Amino acid sequence: MRLTIRCAMLLAALAAGTAHAQEGPVPDPDWPCIQRRQPSLSVGQVWGGPPPDEAAEAHAADKDVKDLAHVIALRRTAMADAQTMIADFAGTHDEPALVGLFLAVFEQIQGQRNRVMAGITRYAHQQEALDARIKQRRQDFARLTEAEPPDFDAIDRVEEEIDWSTRIFQDRQQSLTYVCETPVILEQRIFALGRAIASHLPR
Repeated sequence: MRLTIRCAMLLAALAAGTAHAQEGPVPDPDWPCIQRRQPSLSVGQVWGGPPPDEAAEAHAADKDVKDLAHVIALRRTAMADAQTMIADFAGTHDEPALVGLFLAVFEQIQGQRNRVMAGITRYAHQQEALDARIKQRRQDFARLTEAEPPDFDAIDRVEEEIDWSTRIFQDRQQSLTYVCETPVILEQRIFALGRAIASHLPR
């Protein structure tokens, strides 16, 4: 009787522990975030300045411009510092160079964002696989507890594995909010940097 009650309580707790991952349909198995998936950005979405031309593209390929773009694109670079660096650059460069700087910044942040998006997809697949593993072990646990005579050592091993896997699953779900916000943060940064660069263009 004691074993039966303990098993019932564990199965109920496990069901509650993973229920949030099963609420409602998931429209995209590669995208576990509540934010709308935007696979990639375009220059036109985040740039209010003149359309890039060949001269701007040539500046974007310049090593010094690319080095500056790398620094100001980094999230650890404070926006105030990035704005100062942009202003210093604008003081000695013309419009094509400024547009080129934006293109180089866009390329940097687009690359960062693509890597984050790919990481989120891998994350989703890992969670899906872990969820399937937990479900399978719950079935194994139920089968073991119904066996006669019960194998208590096997029951304990499976119970421990389920508990550990469920804890990992829940911890990952809790970190999902931050992970899913990263693409949005990068989008906001490229927009803010684009606006800062455009503010130095001739009126």
